[in-house]
Amino acid sequence: MPIPPCEGGSGRLYRPSAATNLPRVILLTGATGNVGSQVLRRLTARGERVRVLVRDPRRLGNERVRVQIALGDLSDPASFRNALRGVETVIHLAAAIRDQPRASMEELNGVATFRLVRAAERARTKRFVFFSAIGASLHSRARFFRAKALAERAVEESDLQTTVFSPSIIYSPDDPWVTLLRRLSLLPALPIAGPGRARYQPIWSGDVADCVIAELDRPPSNGARRRFDLAGPETLTYDDIARVALRAWGRQPRLLHVPLPAVRLALDAVEALARGKAFATWEEAELMEIPMTTARGSADAESLGIQPLRMRAVLADG
Repeated sequence: MPIPPCEGGSGRLYRPSAATNLPRVILLTGATGNVGSQVLRRLTARGERVRVLVRDPRRLGNERVRVQIALGDLSDPASFRNALRGVETVIHLAAAIRDQPRASMEELNGVATFRLVRAAERARTKRFVFFSAIGASLHSRARFFRAKALAERAVEESDLQTTVFSPSIIYSPDDPWVTLLRRLSLLPALPIAGPGRARYQPIWSGDVADCVIAELDRPPSNGARRRFDLAGPETLTYDDIARVALRAWGRQPRLLHVPLPAVRLALDAVEALARGKAFATWEEAELMEIPMTTARGSADAESLGIQPLRMRAVLADG
C-alpha cells in the first residue's frame, strides 16, 4: 500500500525517504477534536514544529498552513510510518466513541493505539503522551472504556517515556455535546437520559490543553512513566451539569428524565435510519450513566500549574 505524502506548512507536498534528515517534530493525532484543536493552537503559537495525522486537512482551518500534514487516520496503520519520521514526541488524542464505517470502536481505540505505539518504538520516538479516561477498565460495561483500557495497557507496557492523562468529562462551549444540550434547552422540558445521578468532575478543554503543554515542558527522562487524573474543581451529577448550563444560558426549562429502555429504543431507531450520522448513539448515551470521578479532584491539574475553571464560568463566557 503506498504511503500518503506529508504536506508542509507552506503548502508544499513532500515525500520523505528513510534517508531524509528531518528536524525533530511533535506528532499530534486528533488535532481537529475538542482538546486537539486547543493543543494545536498552543503548540503553533509557541513556534513548535507540529505534524498532524488527519484524513481531511480542511478541518484544520487556519492552522492548516502552520503545520506539516500527514494524510491518514487510525484505521490506516500504513500511514503511521510516514507520520512518525523524525518525530520526538507523539501526542495521541484521537479516539472514537462510536463504530465507524471502516473500523469498530475497539479497533480505533485499542488496536490502533497498540500499532501506533509499536510504530513509534520502531521510529525511535522518545515520548508518547496518551489520553485515556477516568473509569477506563477492562471490566467496564461500556465498550469505549474497555477499549481505552486496552490502549492504556499498550502505552504503559511500551519502551517509551510515557504520560497518560485520564480525564473526566471534557467540555467546551461549542463542542457537540454542549451544543446539543443548548439546543434541547429551548424545549419546554430538557430531556435527560435516565435518572441523571451519575457523578462527574467536568473539566474545560482549554484547561486540559494547558495541562498537556505544561507536561511537555517538563524535562524528558528515559523510561519515565507519569500519570495524571484530570478533573475540574466541582463534582456534579448529570442533573447538576444541566442546571449549571441552563443558568449560564439564562434558561429555565424543567428537567424531564426519560427511562433508559426508552432512550435506547429511540436512539437505536435513529441510528438505523441515519446510517452512521445519528446525532447520538445508545453507547454514547450510556456513558452518561457511568461515574467519572477521582478522589484527587483537581490536584493533578494543579500539580502542573493549572487551576481548572468552574463550568458555569466557562459556559457563561462562551
